[in-house]
Amino acid sequence: MMNRFLTLSTVAFLAACSTQVPDSNPNLGVGFNGYDEFSTERARRDAELQAMRPRAVPDGQAIASETLTALESVRTIGGQSPVGGVGGSTAQGALGTPLPAARVPAPVETATLGMAPVTDNPDISDEQNFDAVASRESIESDAERIERNRETYQVVAPTALPERSSTGRPNVVAFALATSHPLGTQVYRRTGGANINRFNRECARYPSADRAQEAFLEAGGPQRDRRGMDPDGDGYACFWNPAPFRTARGG
Repeated sequence: MMNRFLTLSTVAFLAACSTQVPDSNPNLGVGFNGYDEFSTERARRDAELQAMRPRAVPDGQAIASETLTALESVRTIGGQSPVGGVGGSTAQGALGTPLPAARVPAPVETATLGMAPVTDNPDISDEQNFDAVASRESIESDAERIERNRETYQVVAPTALPERSSTGRPNVVAFALATSHPLGTQVYRRTGGANINRFNRECARYPSADRAQEAFLEAGGPQRDRRGMDPDGDGYACFWNPAPFRTARGG
């Protein structure tokens, strides 16, 4: 009997200390007692946000004074007001409501800003100013100026191109124009076979293919190739190509 009493006491004590499981009623929300209270609070919040939004000016409402001031500031010298009336200082709203008078801002003096206009700068041309040109030129003066230009006009006759001075060295341009076969076509007989190492070593001595071709011609090429700079016998050393020179001539 005593054991049963202790068991019941223990179960009651544990039940009192355990965390209560929240109700899973779907109509209840976080922080609210029910869905109705949640809907009411959301409607109140939406109303507050709607009141905070900027509203457009309804029809018939008076124009803001800043807008009226800007419109009045552009009226013409003759007293015409783009807002309403002739020379009037008041304007009518969309429904005829009189608006408060707007003050026209005083014109800003150029000198106040330190930008006084320059009217006598000789470096600025006034040839595009019709009034300025008409004040000093006429049809007769234009005719005289045209005639003077015709008298000083000179036609320079073309002359022959100067000859290239001879340096005593082979001319790779003249050699390119004197040949017609393409790169890689064997024209000259070569003996001993191609030695790629010798070819690379000899060609590496020159800063460009033009200089290599010039040295090749100077050493007896294209008929002879004592240094192995033209192993395929096309007459062009170290991958030199005569095609650009022929293209420049137009052929």
